[in-house]
Amino acid sequence: MENLEKQLICPICLEMFSKPVVILPCQHNLCRKCANDVFTASNPYLPTRSGSLSSGGRFRCPSCRHEVVLDRHGVYGLQRNLLVENIIDMFKQESSSSKPTPERKEEMPMCDVHEGEKINIYCVTHGVPTCSMCKVFGTHKDCEVAPISSIYQTKKTELSDGIAMMVGSNDRMQGFISQLEEACRAIEENGRRQKTLVCEKFDKLYSILEEKKREMSQKVTAEQEEKVNYIQSLTKKYGDHLEESCKIVEMGIQTMEEPEMALFLQNTKPLLKKIEDASSTAHLDKVERGYENMDHYKVEFKREGNALRSINFAQDDEDEDEEDEEAGAEEGDGTQTVSAGAAVSAAPVQPPAPQQISSTPSATKSAAST
Repeated sequence: MENLEKQLICPICLEMFSKPVVILPCQHNLCRKCANDVFTASNPYLPTRSGSLSSGGRFRCPSCRHEVVLDRHGVYGLQRNLLVENIIDMFKQESSSSKPTPERKEEMPMCDVHEGEKINIYCVTHGVPTCSMCKVFGTHKDCEVAPISSIYQTKKTELSDGIAMMVGSNDRMQGFISQLEEACRAIEENGRRQKTLVCEKFDKLYSILEEKKREMSQKVTAEQEEKVNYIQSLTKKYGDHLEESCKIVEMGIQTMEEPEMALFLQNTKPLLKKIEDASSTAHLDKVERGYENMDHYKVEFKREGNALRSINFAQDDEDEDEEDEEAGAEEGDGTQTVSAGAAVSAAPVQPPAPQQISSTPSATKSAAST
């Protein structure tokens, strides 16, 4: 019976149900008055007419927090739970008939000052329950008192109204929390989207720098190969000339060993001619001084580095011109525009043309003579 009684207690007033109603669709029960109090607290601005609501509203079930939507009849449009009412009647009858003779003694608190005196009145002045002796002879003799039963009903109504207001306030707080959670999700989603856009901008900037690096490296490589090929060809020419000179030297040594004077003189004339021709290097190209230097490809990116370090997010008035600036950076050869939110400009480094070297004998002779 005790467990059954617990099931018949209203979660608002904590008393046994009085005219219980069914809160659809969650099927939890409330007293009609308690349900009306919760509904009124949750919808304080709905218009009323003669003390009754004239339009629908909504509130949350205090047991399961399910949202209940009411029509224009409000709480009085909810169905009564006749089954619960019958169970309550049967429970009351069973409780009264099970123990007819022994009456239930209500445990009343006793006064701490006057031994044996029950606390049966309420001091309105100090807001505390007390006993009759305290009113006649004690500390509350000059205070205003009232029957404890009347104050009990008043305070119980105040507590019920306060609970109903708290339930409505909790509903509004829950709605506000839901809005904050939704705002948090929107912030996270917008942040992910903006980070993706920023990464795309930087990837585009990286591709521009990579392309420019490849283009400038190709220029250096082209001149490097040109100079190396020319030096290698010149080395081969000098090597061939050296080999021919070595052969002439060997011929000269052999001629010096010839004992016959007539034969020696016959071989000397053509040999001297070869020595004279071999001693001359006028037909070989000469390398200009500083030909091996590649300093004209010096790169200085101080200004561009400062421009890159100043990259920041664009202001609203710059967003409209961003695409035009990027298009001008790709098509123009004067000023590059690098943007990842803010536009920064950097002049490209144009290396001077590689030094020209003469590869023809006549040009080499002219250079040697100067």
